[in-house]
Amino acid sequence: MGISFNTASLLNGNGIDVNAVVSEIQDAQSGQLTAWQGDVTNLQTQATDLSGINGDLSNLASAVQGLTGTNGALTAVTASSSESEIVSASAQTGATAAIYNVVVNGLATTGTLYTDSVASATTSILPAGQSSGNLTLQIGGSAGTTASIAITAGSNDTLTTLAASINAQSATSNWGITASVVTDANGARLAIYSQSTGSEGALAVANNTSSLTFEPPVGGTNADITINGIPYASTTNSVTGAIPDVTLTLTSADPATPVTITVGPDSTSINNSIDNFVTEYNTVVGDINAQFSINPSTSLQGPLGPDTDLRILQSGLASDITYATTDAISASSGFNNLASLGITMNDDGTLSVNSATLANALTANPGAVQNFFTNANATGFADNFNSDLSNLTDPSTGILNEDLASNQSQQSDLTTEITDFQAQLASQKTQLDQEFSQVNANLEEYPFLLDEVTQELASISSSSTTPVAATNSNTAPATGESTSGSSSITGTSS
Repeated sequence: MGISFNTASLLNGNGIDVNAVVSEIQDAQSGQLTAWQGDVTNLQTQATDLSGINGDLSNLASAVQGLTGTNGALTAVTASSSESEIVSASAQTGATAAIYNVVVNGLATTGTLYTDSVASATTSILPAGQSSGNLTLQIGGSAGTTASIAITAGSNDTLTTLAASINAQSATSNWGITASVVTDANGARLAIYSQSTGSEGALAVANNTSSLTFEPPVGGTNADITINGIPYASTTNSVTGAIPDVTLTLTSADPATPVTITVGPDSTSINNSIDNFVTEYNTVVGDINAQFSINPSTSLQGPLGPDTDLRILQSGLASDITYATTDAISASSGFNNLASLGITMNDDGTLSVNSATLANALTANPGAVQNFFTNANATGFADNFNSDLSNLTDPSTGILNEDLASNQSQQSDLTTEITDFQAQLASQKTQLDQEFSQVNANLEEYPFLLDEVTQELASISSSSTTPVAATNSNTAPATGESTSGSSSITGTSS
């Protein structure tokens, strides 16, 4: 649309609104800029949605990968105890399903030494007349450590100072013992404890030249258990190695109560892993479906509705879900596709889990369920799906990552176009401001120029209409004198 002025008021001295005129000129040219900016906004929205779906796809890939391999979620095992207050158990990956009979005859104990009571913890423990003495401890039996503690009058010759001296030397020399003073109604006594259980923590007095009298050592014994009738000794109450890939935790000794330890597949953990896979799959499919759904208020699809790559991804995922294994184990067990485990596809492409059917399959034949998902030949459902998802989520060649790269490239190009165009508009605005400011100045000056011209014309008109007096002189004009304007022409007398 062209620019027009009100001619009736244009020459009244008010001039024109330069900013409005320049804006109107540039508004007519900025339609392309608005279109480009709209394109950038659409690309940003698409990038956000692509990133969201791509993130969901990566979560699905992690869930599926967890179902593969010999150490995957489907290999989870658990161990339970019939008498957890006596002994409990935990199983690690690789533990073989079995039942064990365990009897705890005795617990591993720490070694303890203590003295008879003395009157005060601050009285010297050196014999009368002696200024020094020695206390030598044997830690961990004859093959263990010998700890020699020198006792000096005025330094560490009381129970209090001797206990502090033992603790300081133990920390420096790694003896693995602690000492304290126990005070009761009978007086004070020195107590020395090993920090280790079993024979490694056994304590004995090898030499003592103080006035203290030690009671016989207590503790420092190994745990004594039998597993399916076979004796087993442990220096700690956390027993590893007695049952492969199973740790037993001994809590109390009860030789009269056999405890049943049951090792088998961890159905709860396996079921949770499968449920997690289904949840992540449904999240991806749901987000894709949302892009293709028609908004009833706008009759339009989502921002990625026209994206053909998203259609390809949707189709590929549906194909992966219907994958069926063909190995002998799956064929003989009947577990060769998701539907056989109670996992079925809904009309919208999402999955549903029949928990009872899945639980029955895990109880009846957990090995066959694992073989369906993953096996040594990498032909299981999860093996196949994991391979496809690795390609789909590849940082460089993944289908959505390529889409995102193209999107970012388009945004960059448009941003450059917009920046260049805005620079052109800014330059044009500067030039137009200058041009129309001059026009405005001329228009504002017009009334004054018009007034001057009017006055000049009036002056000229007034001078032209003034009467000229007649002359009666018969004198001839001097040579060269103009006769114009004279009312008559005088002749020469004879």
